[in-house]
Amino acid sequence: MAFQRYFISLVVILVCFLASSEAYNFFVGGKDGWVLKPSEDYSRWAQRNRFQVNDSVIFKYSKGSDSVLVVNKDDYYNCKKDSPAGSLEDGNSVFKFNRSGPFFFISGYGDNCEKGQKLIIVVLAVWHRAHGAPQPTSLPTPTPAPWTAAHPQPPSQSPSPSPVVSPAPAAGSPQADSPTGLATENAPGMGAPAPAPSSAAAVGDPVGFVAAVLGCFFFGLL
Repeated sequence: MAFQRYFISLVVILVCFLASSEAYNFFVGGKDGWVLKPSEDYSRWAQRNRFQVNDSVIFKYSKGSDSVLVVNKDDYYNCKKDSPAGSLEDGNSVFKFNRSGPFFFISGYGDNCEKGQKLIIVVLAVWHRAHGAPQPTSLPTPTPAPWTAAHPQPPSQSPSPSPVVSPAPAAGSPQADSPTGLATENAPGMGAPAPAPSSAAAVGDPVGFVAAVLGCFFFGLL
């Protein structure tokens, strides 16, 4: 039990140390400090830095000859000094950021604000951890190509041939006289038609007749 308490205390101390180690101090204007005409424009200086909650900015200037006023957005653009949210005048002014969002600073001396001695600082949200470190970007997830199952195409069906109709036989033809309309010589199961009697068989065979006459003639001579 005592070991667990010791371990938890150690973790809390470590977290506090890490949180405090992440706070940075920024000197406004660099080596020039808070002046009317710095070598680097204040807007450009603020843009190239990254500010987080608990970071601090330090304004260095001659005490009594200048000051820093913390104002709202409207007073910043109109250079109004009547009701600032905060006033820094000690010559080595430190301002700590206690929230995220924009902060507006102007010079409280004479017309220095109208001449350009003012500054906007945007403090990043709490989830931005590293100063000036690029945020990781997620790569786009490739979209899978749609999958379609291949279906075999059905075989093409050729049109069935139309039946051939035989022309009707002419009147008086053997096919027309047949009861079935077909020629008797082509009818299945029927033999060849009987041949018609020839004219030579009706009068007799002339060769046999001559042979018979000659035989009688020679028989008479004997």
